[in-house]
Amino acid sequence: MLLLDNIILAINGIRANKMRSLLTMLGIIIGIASVIAIMTVGTSMTANMQDTMSSYGANDITMGVSQKSTETEMAGGMMFEHGPRKSELGDSDYIYSSMLTELQEEYPGHIDHYLLECSAGQGQALDGSLYANVELKGVNDDKLEDEKLTLLSGRSFKKADQEDGRKVAIVSDYFCNNMFNGDSASAPGKEISILINNKYYYFTIIGVYEYDASANWVQTSEEETTTTVYLPLKTAFDFQHLDERFEQVTVVTGGEVSSVDDFMEEIESFMNRRYYRNNDSYEISCSSMSSFMEEMTSSLNTMSMAISFIAGISLLVGGIGVMNIMLVSIQERTKEIGTRKALGATNSSIRIQFIVEAIVLCFVGGVIGIVLGMILGSILSKQMGYDATAPVSAIVFAVGFSMAIGVFFGYYPANKAAKMNPVDALRYE
Repeated sequence: MLLLDNIILAINGIRANKMRSLLTMLGIIIGIASVIAIMTVGTSMTANMQDTMSSYGANDITMGVSQKSTETEMAGGMMFEHGPRKSELGDSDYIYSSMLTELQEEYPGHIDHYLLECSAGQGQALDGSLYANVELKGVNDDKLEDEKLTLLSGRSFKKADQEDGRKVAIVSDYFCNNMFNGDSASAPGKEISILINNKYYYFTIIGVYEYDASANWVQTSEEETTTTVYLPLKTAFDFQHLDERFEQVTVVTGGEVSSVDDFMEEIESFMNRRYYRNNDSYEISCSSMSSFMEEMTSSLNTMSMAISFIAGISLLVGGIGVMNIMLVSIQERTKEIGTRKALGATNSSIRIQFIVEAIVLCFVGGVIGIVLGMILGSILSKQMGYDATAPVSAIVFAVGFSMAIGVFFGYYPANKAAKMNPVDALRYE
């Protein structure tokens, strides 16, 4: 009998026993739907995370000062520990601008620019009974651009502001709500006084940016919200009477970097060899968003696979159900099998007929499971705020696996049918 005829017979058998077939396929449907839904949510989360990380600079390298790890050595039967001697950074432990210049000269095509910032403390802007909680942050032009601020009025920093360390500031519209009755347009040009550690500092507002309240994880009233006041980088260092030094720097890689991980190792090696070789307590260590993304993606994939494996247990149950219904079907069709064999049907043709029936049963269940899984996965992904992304590999795997279940669990009943004695089968009542 041709394969097409076997498939038609199998479909007719499913249509003739709709309820029994549906109950038989239920395990397959639930298993496939669960796996597809879980993989869809996992893929959607991974894609969303990668897009988010990319927007923050997936190929940027964070270079920072970190404590050296403690090492234990044996000498003459005695234990000696070598590790950090200091718990706080000293003047010689920071990353200075001259170091960054030399690093960029060493790798001109590998480093495009640096994102530099300096925390200048927290305090309050005061004007009589009016106040606003602020955090002062000095930034270079590249870092300010990276912040992706939306200016509502005024301007950004000019080259002279940065080079001369002018006492100018860019404040938020929240700041203006507290200090200028929400009049952001009139704020540029006005002087503000900020109290930090019992000392007043005076700055002239040159711009107002739109504050993103969603970035504030701690829910507070508008009056108590702390917003960032941006200063030129040199200004932030000058009023703290410090040289330009950093505990952490973001390196934006250039076009000649083929591997971020390899370049991170080169930076670490150069900086530690050049500046921290004789530092007993601190060294330079680097990390990147790409390596973090790889770790997160790996963790999400492992989690999805583990949950999918648990959901896949229902496929095993469904396969056993298929085997059971095929045995019942063979029992019911004993005379049919005997008649076919008496008319010359070979054992292999009988075996193939029932294996095809099992495969079609599992295939139909798999298709229903895939549709339900994609719908469920899309609903869950959107509820979590992600764009649904159905993994093609999971769909192909689901179809293949459902058909494999049909072959595996259908073989025993099919083989039993093929080995029937035609005389005994024709006598069966």
